[in-house]
Amino acid sequence: MLLEPLDLIVFIGYCCLIIGMGLFVSREKKGHVKNSQDYFLASKALPWWAVGASLIASNISAEQFIGMSGSGFALGLAISTYEWMAAITLIVVAIFFLPVYIKKGIYTMPGFLLDRYDTRVRTTMAVFWLALYVFVNLTSVLYLGALSLNTIMNVPLTYGIIGLALFAMIYSIYGGLKAVAWTDVVQVFFLIAGGLATTYIALTMVGSGSAWEGLSLLRQEVPGHFSMILSKGEMMIPDGKGGTRDAYMDLPGISVLVGGMWITNLSYWGFNQYITQRALAAKSLDEAQKGMIFAGFLKLLMPLIVVIPGIAALVIVNNGIDTGFIESMKDPVTGIIKSDRAYPTLLQLLPTGLKGLAFAALTAAIISSLASMANSTSTIFTMDIYKKYFGQNASEAKQVKVGRITAVVAFVIAAIVAPALGELDQAFQFIQEYTGFVSPGVFAIFFFGVFWKKTTSNAALTGAALSIPLSVVLKEFWPSLPFLDRMGLVFLILAGLMILISLVEGKGKDHPNSIDVSGDIFKTTFGFKIGAFIIVLITTALYIVFW
Repeated sequence: MLLEPLDLIVFIGYCCLIIGMGLFVSREKKGHVKNSQDYFLASKALPWWAVGASLIASNISAEQFIGMSGSGFALGLAISTYEWMAAITLIVVAIFFLPVYIKKGIYTMPGFLLDRYDTRVRTTMAVFWLALYVFVNLTSVLYLGALSLNTIMNVPLTYGIIGLALFAMIYSIYGGLKAVAWTDVVQVFFLIAGGLATTYIALTMVGSGSAWEGLSLLRQEVPGHFSMILSKGEMMIPDGKGGTRDAYMDLPGISVLVGGMWITNLSYWGFNQYITQRALAAKSLDEAQKGMIFAGFLKLLMPLIVVIPGIAALVIVNNGIDTGFIESMKDPVTGIIKSDRAYPTLLQLLPTGLKGLAFAALTAAIISSLASMANSTSTIFTMDIYKKYFGQNASEAKQVKVGRITAVVAFVIAAIVAPALGELDQAFQFIQEYTGFVSPGVFAIFFFGVFWKKTTSNAALTGAALSIPLSVVLKEFWPSLPFLDRMGLVFLILAGLMILISLVEGKGKDHPNSIDVSGDIFKTTFGFKIGAFIIVLITTALYIVFW
C-alpha cells in the first residue's frame, strides 16, 4: 500500500528536517577546523537530555520496531525483559562504569582496554567490535529497514537498503557525532509520537474502536503472551520455515533475571561503543549520569511502542479480523506468515497523515541507529587501528577524513551483506544470539578489569580470544542449551580461566595498570538516587504483575 500525498508530505518534511538540522549543527565557527574531539565526541558538550535522547534513538531501531514487534507476535510480552532490565542496567552502568571511563578521558572502549591492559587486548577487541558492528548490527538494521519499505511502499529490498544507507550518510558522515546526537533529539520525538500512534490504532482495531478495551482483550485472547517468565515447553513459536520451536530457547525462564541476560545487557549498555560514546560526549559526569536516568525512564515505555503492537497483530491474525492484514503478513515467496512483517503491516492500518508520522518514526529509528553505528565504527577504526598502526603522526584533519572514509566503507559492506538476512523469522533474536558470541568475553574483560586489580593482560587476552570459539563449540555440541544460558556458561568458564591465569602469572600482585575504585568515585547526586529508586520500583512492579 502506497503512502497518500499527505503522508508523503509529512515523511518528506521529516527527511528535510533531519538532513537540514544535521548539516546545520555540523557547521564550525569561522577559522575552526573540525578536530577528532569535535567529530568523534561532539566537542564534549552534550547536556543530559541530549545524552538520554541520543541513547534511546541509537538503541531503538528497526531491530526493536520490526524485530521486537515480530518477537512480540511470536513470544509475547516476555521479550520486554530486554527493555525493562535495560532500565536497571543503565543505572548500574551510570554508577559503576561511567565514572571510570570519564575519569580516564577515553574516546573508545578499546581505548579503555589499552589503558587498563595493553595494545594486544585493545586491538583484539577493536577487531571484534568492528566485525560485529558491520556484519551484525549495521547489516540487520539495513535489512529490517528495507523490509519495512518493501511491505509499506513496495520498494524493492535492494533499493530500500541503498536508500537508507545514503540517507544516513548524507548528514552523519560530514558532521560526526555532533550531527548524530543533536538530530537524535528530534528523532526521539518522531519515534515516540509515531510509535504510540501505531499502538493506539492497533489496539482500537482489536477493541472495536476502544484502545483500552483492545488492551484488555489482548490478555483475554492470548493470555500466554503476557507471561514474563517462560517454562520449557510452555510456548511453541514459528521457526520461519513453517514449523515450530520452543520459545524457552530464546527466553529460558528465570535465567532472564539472574543469568545470561545480565551479560548481554551490561555488555550492550556498558561496554558498547555506539552507546557509551554518547555518555563520553557529555559536558560532565553529572550530565552523563542524568542522561542515563532519562534514558532509563524512556526504556520503561518502549514495550508499549514496540511489543504490544506485535501482540495485537497476533490477535488480528488469530481472529481473522482483516483478511488483507493476514495476507500482508505472509512471505510473498513462501506464503508463510512471518513474525517480522507484523509492524510494517500494522502501519498500513493508520489513517492518512498518521501513517506518514508513523513511517517517519520508523525511519527515524532506523536512520539514527545506522548513523550511530557507522560513527562508532569509524571512531574505533580511526583511534584504535589507523592511528596506532598506520597514522601515528596523522593530523587532526587527517583523522577526521579517515573516520569519514571508514563510515562509507562500513555502509557499503553492510549493504552487500544485508539481503542474506531474508531467511530469518525473528531478526531481533538473530542479533541477540550472534552478539552473544562476543558478549561473555567483553563482560569478563571489563568486569575484572574494573573490579579486580590482579587481572593481567594475558588473562584478558585469553578471555577475548576464547569467547567466540567457546560459544561456537557449545552451540554445535549442546544445541539444546538456550543461547542466554550459553552466554552465562561461557562467562563462567572465561572467568575461571582469567582468575587462574592472573593468579599464576601475577603471583598475587596487583597489575600495574589496575584501577583504583576507592574513595568517592562512585558517588552520585541525590536527584540521581531518586530517579534510580523510581525506575527500580516501577520495574519490580511490572515483573510482579506479569510474572
